[in-house]
Amino acid sequence: MTPQQTLRQINKLTETLVGLSLSNEQNFPTTHGNLNAAFEITVRNATSMSIALKNVAYREIYAELEQARCFNFKMLDGALVSLRYRFRARVISEHSLSYLPSPDLEHFQNEPQLYLEDEIYADVIAKNIVPFPIRFDFSDDAAKFVDVHHPHSHLTLGQYENCRIPVSSPLSPLSFGGFILRNFYNNAFRKYSDEIPVSTLTFDETITAKEQRILHLECR
Repeated sequence: MTPQQTLRQINKLTETLVGLSLSNEQNFPTTHGNLNAAFEITVRNATSMSIALKNVAYREIYAELEQARCFNFKMLDGALVSLRYRFRARVISEHSLSYLPSPDLEHFQNEPQLYLEDEIYADVIAKNIVPFPIRFDFSDDAAKFVDVHHPHSHLTLGQYENCRIPVSSPLSPLSFGGFILRNFYNNAFRKYSDEIPVSTLTFDETITAKEQRILHLECR
């Protein structure tokens, strides 16, 4: 995938979520650099994202990012979604794709009758739900790569420092968006499945033979 194709997918995903009323706040992506050299597709106030890597309470991370409006879109249940990509000479070099649910769902769970008729909420009103962040990271930096232990492309669940589940390749914006909708807003996903865009465009595989022999995610 090229930088232009990636940018178009982010814009398409944002427009779709807003059009389907699945998001009520959004920031279209900003870009920096030269398409033929170093090029970045990022979010508003991206410098605030550094707090997500600090050893602070998740509630504090969420509050700072929400206040700074550091997200591509905010779902109706408060979840913040951000997509950032970097390219070098039109080839992807890095990405960080994150889903940060609201740490406080009590207002949904204590008054479920207010939300039962809306598919977007059906997946978040159960009392036993525990919100946790997920992040898909990719880097082509050879200095960071350690086979199996630190894959080029990996999924982190929660804020566990050493949780790096191998992923076969970098994720496209529409693949990431589809993953979030299918798994965390499944009722809405099924209702609007015909209107949610998909794409056959992918990035090249980066997974190693050793990583393929352990539990991993395959993106095709």
